[in-house]
Amino acid sequence: MDTARASRLRRPLRQAGLADTGGDSAAAPATAPRARLRQARHPNSVTAPPLHRGSMPTQPWVGFWASLGLGLRGLAARLLGSAPASPRGPRQPWARAAVRRRAAFAGIAVVSSVVATVLFAQARPAGGDPWLLAGQLVLFAALSAWVVTGFVTALMGFWVQLRGDAHGLSAASVRHHTLGAGVRTAVIMPICEEHVATVFAGLRATCESLAATGQAAQFDVFVLSDSREPDTLAAERAAWEQLRGALAAQGGIQPEVYYRARRRRTHRKAGNVADFCRRWGKDYRYMVVLDADSVMSGDCLVTLAKLMEAHPRAGIVQTATQPIGHVTVHARAQQFAARVTGRLFTLGLAFWQLGESHYWGHNAIIRTEAFMRHCGLAPIRGNGGLAGGIMSHDFVEAALMRRAGWQVWLVPDLAGSYEQQPPDLVSELQRDRRWCQGNLQNARLMAEPGMHRVHRAMFFIGAMSYLAAPLWLAFLVVGTGLWLGGALVAGDVAQAPWELLALWAWTLCMLFLPRVLGLAGVLLRGEQRAFGGTPRLLASALAETALALLQAPVRMLAHTLFVVVALTGLKLHWTSPPREAHGLAWGDAARQLLPLSGIVLGLAAAVSWVDPHALPALLPVALPLALSVPLAVLSSHVGIGAWLRHRGLLLIPEESWSPAVLRRARLHGRHARLAAGAM
Repeated sequence: MDTARASRLRRPLRQAGLADTGGDSAAAPATAPRARLRQARHPNSVTAPPLHRGSMPTQPWVGFWASLGLGLRGLAARLLGSAPASPRGPRQPWARAAVRRRAAFAGIAVVSSVVATVLFAQARPAGGDPWLLAGQLVLFAALSAWVVTGFVTALMGFWVQLRGDAHGLSAASVRHHTLGAGVRTAVIMPICEEHVATVFAGLRATCESLAATGQAAQFDVFVLSDSREPDTLAAERAAWEQLRGALAAQGGIQPEVYYRARRRRTHRKAGNVADFCRRWGKDYRYMVVLDADSVMSGDCLVTLAKLMEAHPRAGIVQTATQPIGHVTVHARAQQFAARVTGRLFTLGLAFWQLGESHYWGHNAIIRTEAFMRHCGLAPIRGNGGLAGGIMSHDFVEAALMRRAGWQVWLVPDLAGSYEQQPPDLVSELQRDRRWCQGNLQNARLMAEPGMHRVHRAMFFIGAMSYLAAPLWLAFLVVGTGLWLGGALVAGDVAQAPWELLALWAWTLCMLFLPRVLGLAGVLLRGEQRAFGGTPRLLASALAETALALLQAPVRMLAHTLFVVVALTGLKLHWTSPPREAHGLAWGDAARQLLPLSGIVLGLAAAVSWVDPHALPALLPVALPLALSVPLAVLSSHVGIGAWLRHRGLLLIPEESWSPAVLRRARLHGRHARLAAGAM
């Protein structure tokens, strides 16, 4: 019996409210007819639909140096006129706009960085070791370009907030579209050793919201587990059965929810998704990939499918997720920053990327057939930490999709897409260690043939987001060395040329102006009431900025260590961040942070012993490192975070007026915790 016919047979059972408990003998009698139907359809379809095998081929990577050689030979052939001209049809309006925007982006960034570097070279005091001076200049040029590109992206996002984007993909454009009955979408959630109650509480809220749209018949939900622990697997299976029973008890048409635990757990999340595609991908036109901490509204899911239907050349459509969920000080500061400042960067990226955007690996819809045909991930040849299976698969899959001619879009105005932030600084750094190694690994694919230049740039940007940390540290070390060598008279900053002081002020403006623009955007749109009012909005911005400044040296050192670990090939244990917020213990924080900050504090003490006048210049880095343990513990405190929320500080609109899907997720999570505590 084919899947379409089986699906038609399932609908009357859904409407009758019959739940599938997995075919267990202890199931309620009402579920027996459905269980027998599924077993008759396929003997192994107790928790999953019948297999519909497809292939997901992979192509070996050419390699960085070989790709670079091919590119240089191709460039030489074009310059000599011996290469055949590649046929190119007329560009679409969005593609022409993208060329203009990227030219403006590159022009502003390059000119600003060159001017700043020249002024810096001319303004530095004479004297000092020439090698240190040359190294300082190179580091300043690289960091200046990095800072300027971030500012220009935020500036473009501010422009979009004020004027809109006529060429971007907008959720409003499909508001009145209808979704055809034959459009089938799989919502897949790969999980691995997660907090089961939290995961299934969010998934239940998502399913209920989807049922409320009246379009649930076109969506199937898959929980794809890579867990190993028997207790976790048993808890997942029990939660899945409870979820199906709860949905069936509500009546009406509910989304079908399946559960599968992989036995061969290869290639982490990317391998789990590929395994789903090979087994059931041919049954679905689209698939929406969720993370274990994702919550999405039904309207958001339906709109994603409508956007794909309205844009047949779209291969991936990525939502702009809003972090929310934890009440710790750290998580609340992160979600406030994402809502105020991060939104500018999201809008700015969408503005200059347009149909060559990137993919964040979750809360996005994918055209399944195109994904299966073009996005198989071969391992990277070689040894060390940057070889082997692809870790950060999302950027690579977006690049492969675009290389095959499909468009990749980011839709910033689509509401209803949520995720959690790590509850504390140590958990955030644990996540960043994985991302660092994955992003550096992806940089090896930058020169692969056929990649679009925007995705090559995204590979570079992803690597620079972590390489910037050792560059900043090196810049500080070189500057300290020049100070101690007499290039600048210690303790007398007034002797520095005014041009040099102006450059430092310019750098600080580039770093902090995105925050100012984010606040200005909120005020200009009249949204301050949703943030607790103007006084609380400004106080929240100051608190978030202060916390970010105190955490910046810790992040700089941690990211530097992660880069060293990745480049030296040390093994990485891949684990998920905690989904439940618990206060960070003093001992745990000390074990993680004291070795990291102790080395730099020792170096700072040595420098101040050589020249005590240098100590004030080192305080902005040394003081936060000295306070790193109490800072991490206090910022992980649930009680302090709740106190701030009660007083309207670090408030975001999703807390002022919580969307229904988030309220349901919190309610189900609270009930699950109470039930677990009563057992």
